Amino acid sequence: MSDWEVFALKYADRNARTRRDSFIFDDNHDAPHSMDYFIWLLRRGDEVILVDTGYDAAEATARDRPIRIDPGAALAPLGLKPSDITRLIVTHLHYDHAGGLHLFENATLHMQAAEMAFATGPCMCHDTLKMPYSASHICEAVRRLFAGKVVFYDGDAEIAEGITVHCIGGHSRGLQAVRVRTRAGWMVLASDAAHFYENLWAAKPFPIVVDLENMLAGFETLKKLASKPDLIIPGHDPLVRRYFAQDKAAHISRLDPGPVQKVLM
Repeated sequence: MSDWEVFALKYADRNARTRRDSFIFDDNHDAPHSMDYFIWLLRRGDEVILVDTGYDAAEATARDRPIRIDPGAALAPLGLKPSDITRLIVTHLHYDHAGGLHLFENATLHMQAAEMAFATGPCMCHDTLKMPYSASHICEAVRRLFAGKVVFYDGDAEIAEGITVHCIGGHSRGLQAVRVRTRAGWMVLASDAAHFYENLWAAKPFPIVVDLENMLAGFETLKKLASKPDLIIPGHDPLVRRYFAQDKAAHISRLDPGPVQKVLM
């Protein structure tokens, strides 16, 4: 079978952040440190699979974290609309990855059973653990479940020929990374298993963490899954847009040919 095309679509950013927000045990904690927000589109011929949904304008207002483009509208330069998406990999149910589930009403969700159990279980009694989740997004996932449109996995699994998911945990209980066969080799969409390149290559954990041991072990798992180190794509790093070429529109980066400049590690 042929390889997959992979696109990173930036829909939001947060620039009023510091390194304290991105790294545990960082010496330069007051220095500015920006974050980009992405969804990812996988395409092979007529096949399309969306990875994560971003969040919508209502959630942006509720959290005072504006979006630059609606995630559904972000697909338009690729010739797609939300109703075209029938397969949706949910890396985890945090608001910025599952806040647009309702926008993709035709999609069957592919997720780890551990994530649904975590987001609907007693851990949500703790405000710190509950903070990255929104009840309306979890309810949408449950509604999709009762409509017969959720496929659960327990660890590693194949979604389609050339696409696998791998439960990493750490940042959330059921966080999964996505491995995709591309012309450049096996690429790994880390999602929040590594928010930034520096989380991964300096082994610096991200502060929002459920299981620190799993997060640190996950960095090593990402390295094993990718054909080459520079094919690991962190979930929120603005450097992705520097390392990979723009394609179709200003908010879209084309990942599958590989980086256009050396990725610093």
